[in-house]
Amino acid sequence: MGLGSYWGEVIDVLRDIIPVYDKVNSFISLGKDTEHRTRAIRGRIKKGDKVLDAGSGFGNMSKTAAKIVNDDLSIILYDPLVPMLKNTDRLFDKKLDSACGVFEHVPFQDNEFDMVLSGYSLRDAISLKTAISEIHRVLKNDGRWVIVDLGKPDQPIIRFGVTCYLRLLLPIIAFIAGGKLGLKFATLYGTYKLWPQNKKLESLLLEKFSRVEFDKDLMGGAIMVAAYK
Repeated sequence: MGLGSYWGEVIDVLRDIIPVYDKVNSFISLGKDTEHRTRAIRGRIKKGDKVLDAGSGFGNMSKTAAKIVNDDLSIILYDPLVPMLKNTDRLFDKKLDSACGVFEHVPFQDNEFDMVLSGYSLRDAISLKTAISEIHRVLKNDGRWVIVDLGKPDQPIIRFGVTCYLRLLLPIIAFIAGGKLGLKFATLYGTYKLWPQNKKLESLLLEKFSRVEFDKDLMGGAIMVAAYK
């Protein structure tokens, strides 16, 4: 499971949409992206935590976490796109440590991080099982992995509704928000097709992690997950 050979196309699109990325994401999440990040992180982040923001983009997950604990964190931003990492100054006053790479080859030591954050990024893994194994490896024994992403509902009728939204309504909303660049967000549906249903994702996480807390919104079309090592 994962994007496999489709990953290159998705990365090219992500590179192109950098100028409108945050604005369009806010629109297509129906304005709930910030709420979902906060809901997932609050109560799980601790002061002094060493945090890896995996698939960080500009660092929105890290910004949310830092705000909750009054900036008492050590953060490393990690993303496959250097241009994303170069634009983190739109969120942070100071330059954060960063590294470029993919989920499947995380260049950090075993048991290094208290928390890993993945906001709207795990869905873009090349190999989901390998990504899960790598994040598990770099977490400390009591570490937490917080994931915010699209959900793929288990119930067929609700899944059909989410599919219709992604295929039909999302391109219109993205165009309104981001113009011609917004149309490129239609690629998101391709990543959704390859994404496991919510119960399957939970079971994949439980193969490596001792406990998983699975929270949903928008009828399961949005998920907030915490996996504990």
